[in-house]
Amino acid sequence: MTGKPGDGAWVFPPPPRVAIPIDGQTARFPVHRIYCIGQNYREHAREMGQSGREPPFFFAKPADAVCTEPVVPYPPMTGELHHEVELVVALGSGGRALTPADALSCVFGYAVGVDLTRRDLQAVAKQSGRPWTVSKGFDCSAPVSPIHAVERCGHPAAAEISLDVNGERRQAGSTAAMTWPVPELIAELSRYFELQAGDLIFTGTPPGVGPLRRGDRVACRVEGVASLEFEIA
Repeated sequence: MTGKPGDGAWVFPPPPRVAIPIDGQTARFPVHRIYCIGQNYREHAREMGQSGREPPFFFAKPADAVCTEPVVPYPPMTGELHHEVELVVALGSGGRALTPADALSCVFGYAVGVDLTRRDLQAVAKQSGRPWTVSKGFDCSAPVSPIHAVERCGHPAAAEISLDVNGERRQAGSTAAMTWPVPELIAELSRYFELQAGDLIFTGTPPGVGPLRRGDRVACRVEGVASLEFEIA
């Protein structure tokens, strides 16, 4: 942006279009929106004080929260940054009021990502009944691997998912343990939003979420889909 207030010379740049590499292709995946589901693995729901098959609830991150760099900055205004490894769904098409039977036809591919969370700020928001924006939607809060097209990795309905910090296993589970599997998640989201090509869906995290500190090295993977490594700067 250039110019000064009142001189009539404001010039605004075009909005950024965040794009993620597609494995094995020169094309990149342009991100439209990022949707996230909370507590979609029963064991993680229990460690967060919930249980059972509660209806899914969603929150969002801005598209430019995506980070594909090998170094992720430690965010300000928190002393309790937590990792949450997740299978990420990349949509190649969308629509409204989709059925679970139709949902998978909208999927372009999959990736592995980490929903970074300012846990201390989230706890305050929960206690006060406030939105989660500052705890979930900060800069670089969504590290994501390259996307792997369905033609290469299939639909990982029962894939091992894990996250290590400095070589120590912190999180481990299977996508088969999702309370709401991918087709149901897409269908449920499409009741509230018109889904579009370029949307990312973070599908929830298995148990074992925990803190990250400056200098920590994170390695995560979804078996048969993708892997991701980065350092907290």
